Amino acid sequence: MIRRWRGIRGLMRNGISIVVISGHPALVRGLQQSLPAATGGRVTVTGVDDGSELAGSVREADPDVVLVDLQPPTGLPAVAAARAAVPQARILAIGGDDPGTPIEALRAGASGVVPRGDDAIPPLLAALEGWAVVPVPLLNSLVERAGPIERAGAVEPGGQPVTDHLDEPDRRLLRLIATGSSTSDIAGMLHVSDRTVKRLTAALLRKLHVSSRTEAAALAGSAGLV
Repeated sequence: MIRRWRGIRGLMRNGISIVVISGHPALVRGLQQSLPAATGGRVTVTGVDDGSELAGSVREADPDVVLVDLQPPTGLPAVAAARAAVPQARILAIGGDDPGTPIEALRAGASGVVPRGDDAIPPLLAALEGWAVVPVPLLNSLVERAGPIERAGAVEPGGQPVTDHLDEPDRRLLRLIATGSSTSDIAGMLHVSDRTVKRLTAALLRKLHVSSRTEAAALAGSAGLV
């Protein structure tokens, strides 16, 4: 599944710097060859090992996008480390063998997940154009987790969808979250501060009985709000 993400729009015309965090040199070399070729040289790719100097190396590179390989020896800790090192950058995860790991990567701060190998190039190009990319199997898994199951919080006792209890401002906020709008995007559209958006989002997650924006987005999809 692909949804629009506004934070990097226009960079493809001016050039994008990408850092790949991976313990697999072949993966890095493949991306260093394929991404510049597929974008007419508008993308530069640098590899960084998952070592003790990870945060410093990523911060020094000051990338627009960080690709984190979820396959060991890298894994989930590198997602959080990259998020802390370059909070202004967009973090994308490269899926591993464990089907549960991409979900944890989203919770750790990744804004999308792309597959490994040759299949990665089309979704990566979409992500670089500003789309939030989530593989269909992962999206289905999220929808199932946040679907009409009472224990998942999507349905209130008695069978009524939890979204039925939301007022119109909450529904609008949920739609904006589900369509990939960032905190700053939402603040601009609602004419409020980023801090206010974070407070409203936290309150909305409590009402929906979910713990993340990703789960809220999946719930909105299962409820037909987007």
